[in-house]
Amino acid sequence: MFSFQKLVGGGDIFFDLLEQSAKEGNESVQIFVKTLSSPGVSALDQFATVRRKDKRITEELQERLITTFVTPLEREDIDSLAKALYKIPKTLEKFTERFLISPERVQSSDFKRQAELLQQSMETLLSMVQELRHSPDLPKMKEKNDKLQYFEGQADKRMTQLLGELYNEKHDAVTVVALKDLYDLLEKVIDRCRDAGNVIVQIVLKNS
Repeated sequence: MFSFQKLVGGGDIFFDLLEQSAKEGNESVQIFVKTLSSPGVSALDQFATVRRKDKRITEELQERLITTFVTPLEREDIDSLAKALYKIPKTLEKFTERFLISPERVQSSDFKRQAELLQQSMETLLSMVQELRHSPDLPKMKEKNDKLQYFEGQADKRMTQLLGELYNEKHDAVTVVALKDLYDLLEKVIDRCRDAGNVIVQIVLKNS
């Protein structure tokens, strides 16, 4: 396997920042899970803190891409991965804002399956990001990425099931719109995990 570290000394900061961003994404997932079981406005403050931290991480990555002559990975790959990771807490914050704004309409809905799939997706993605600095084995990374694809497919199936229930049961129009919006946001978050995994596999493939 091609060694990133042998190519560029001092490139650790890029891996450090990507790992920090992935950890902030994982933290946002934990806040999301807690919010589902115990809704409270304090969750918005927690999400805001995570998003601000992740935004600073992403900004530092972008600044270093401009000011660093040689990077350990292709610049566009670092940028694509950073953006995909940043969108995870950002989208979950949007979900929470809308989840809390009309509790009587949406908080009785069952988001448990999506939460499980999101936790599994984020844990898998975090491990992929952490392994990136260690010249990871391509088959192993593809195996993990296949898990992300599976979780995303299961989330799509759950989305279809929920929409069927939503349209076939008696709900007022506002509730239908509110719930569909929440389903869409959760689908986007899991899609972001899949997108980030695809970027990582492409990085490893290019350098294998």
